[in-house]
Amino acid sequence: MKIHEYQAKEIFRKFNVPVPKGKMVRSVDAAVKAAKALDGKVKVVKAQIHAGGRGKGGGVKVAKNLNEVKKYAKQILGMNLVTHQTGPEGKVVKRLLIEEGVNIERELYVGITLDRAKSKNVVMASTEGGVEIEKVAAETPEKIIKETIEPGLGMQPYQARKIAFALGLQGAQLKNAMKFLMSLYKVYEATDASIAEINPLVVTKEGDVIALDAKMNFDDNALYRHPEITKYRDLSEEEPLEIEASKYDLNYIKLDGNVGCMVNGAGLAMATMDIIKLAGGEPANFLDVGGGANKTTVANGFKIILSDKNVKAILINIFGGIVRCDRVAQGVIDAVKEIKVKIPIVVRLEGTNAEEAGVLLKNSGMAFEVATTFEDAAKKVTSVLAN
Repeated sequence: MKIHEYQAKEIFRKFNVPVPKGKMVRSVDAAVKAAKALDGKVKVVKAQIHAGGRGKGGGVKVAKNLNEVKKYAKQILGMNLVTHQTGPEGKVVKRLLIEEGVNIERELYVGITLDRAKSKNVVMASTEGGVEIEKVAAETPEKIIKETIEPGLGMQPYQARKIAFALGLQGAQLKNAMKFLMSLYKVYEATDASIAEINPLVVTKEGDVIALDAKMNFDDNALYRHPEITKYRDLSEEEPLEIEASKYDLNYIKLDGNVGCMVNGAGLAMATMDIIKLAGGEPANFLDVGGGANKTTVANGFKIILSDKNVKAILINIFGGIVRCDRVAQGVIDAVKEIKVKIPIVVRLEGTNAEEAGVLLKNSGMAFEVATTFEDAAKKVTSVLAN
């Protein structure tokens, strides 16, 4: 689950991670009022959407007076903000964060996430703050400092000191950076976050270390432990079909292709998308219906897939381990009859009772394309699109 910058900063404050003073607003008048209440002449008007690169897209403006706050708030509120993370369709800005200006001396980067290769959390830092970390990793990877955290110990002071030294910090800056990093790791661990990222992390001319930006994502499987974080969910920022799928406990992600995929198991779903592309097609979605696929889950899966008008054919790829293939086949037949699916459907069922499933599909009186192998399924679904 993703949250907005202002929400991440609310969480940071609870764990004593320094952030600028600011307030979220939804109107121009509220933006001016919020700016009046902040110290200093310089204010920052920041678009709040679930995407990075807002500054380059025109969603972050520095205002030197209240008139400029009003001007920028008018410009940004309601704009369709396009960044490298939103895609060409962009996102409509419905909220702003009005913050006090900060006396910046240096801009750094720090992020925490899970290193899946090591099954341990890793703290990453770089002197290249304000630059997309992907660009730094591609062009100057030596500028990324990494410190692996032992799960049973958590982040240790010597590791925070090592990172701060590597960033070239000294004196008060070094002490403040160490304290900052230790607090940030506590936030990450305590909230079951999957990402805690600050870009830029700024060092002020007074020696303070402050999170000028804040990005947090959370492990959906752990949200039951954090009802206070679940309340931060902004459905207007999410894909409507993904929201609908979550109501049925379906793991669905919308993509840009025209081949609808219905699969059980995340690994098999990803492999199915890969083989569709290898066969010359484009997957329209990731959809994992789970291990216990039945008539209800299949019917709900069809409804979600068919809600995407780009879908021109459907590939059903089910491995019958926990669930029997003949039951899945009957579920597919019943669901297609009920929903009246009018586009081509290719079905590949493998595993327990696969032969019985094939007989059911053949005798259903419906125009299913039955595939025997993974490769056969991909070729058939791409060929029906070509015809």
